[in-house]
Amino acid sequence: MSEATIEVSGLRKRFGATLALDEMSFTVRPGQITGFVGPNGAGKSTTMRVILGLDAADAGAALIGGQPYRSLRHPLSHVGALLDAAALQPSGTARNHLLWLAHSQGLTARRVDEVIGQVGLESAARRKAGGYSLGMRQRLGIAAAMLGDPPVLMLDEPVNGMDPEGIVWMRGFLRSLAAQGRALLVSSHLMSELQDTADHLVVVAGQGHRRHQRR
Repeated sequence: MSEATIEVSGLRKRFGATLALDEMSFTVRPGQITGFVGPNGAGKSTTMRVILGLDAADAGAALIGGQPYRSLRHPLSHVGALLDAAALQPSGTARNHLLWLAHSQGLTARRVDEVIGQVGLESAARRKAGGYSLGMRQRLGIAAAMLGDPPVLMLDEPVNGMDPEGIVWMRGFLRSLAAQGRALLVSSHLMSELQDTADHLVVVAGQGHRRHQRR
């Protein structure tokens, strides 16, 4: 099995009386952008959290390259994720935030500067993250996801808060990553944000139930 694959099979998850995921199943393949589309509350973020081992499923399986996330050594080198662009220490600089993450995974300061350049934050890297716009925080979150040069990327609403120029940049950046053979799972609550970018769509209705897929 390719290292750059996500397999989700029969995921079920309840939070109290709420059924968040109901037999969620799909595959994210290398070299493709898989759009994950559905209304807020449909279970997209919950699915990503289960894949990353942040929430435990009641049933089913979620595998990255054939393995559960918890069994991955140096996980940033296998999968990068952006789930919450606001999850930053506002008093720290963007570069220091990335340096801390890199150190935790045995990565170098040189790699930090490389990903800062990839997302276009060179001029703002030494500014405090608390002064960043949401669009800049999204770029910083993508830089963090790219630190380990992973074959799999999961991005939750990555264009949220971006201006039109940023959205155009994001679409081109995602296509370039897929062209390198990476597997990308990109969520949005708006079909229009992904219809011209995704190679493959997973559309979910309410309560985390997959409705259909298309290429």
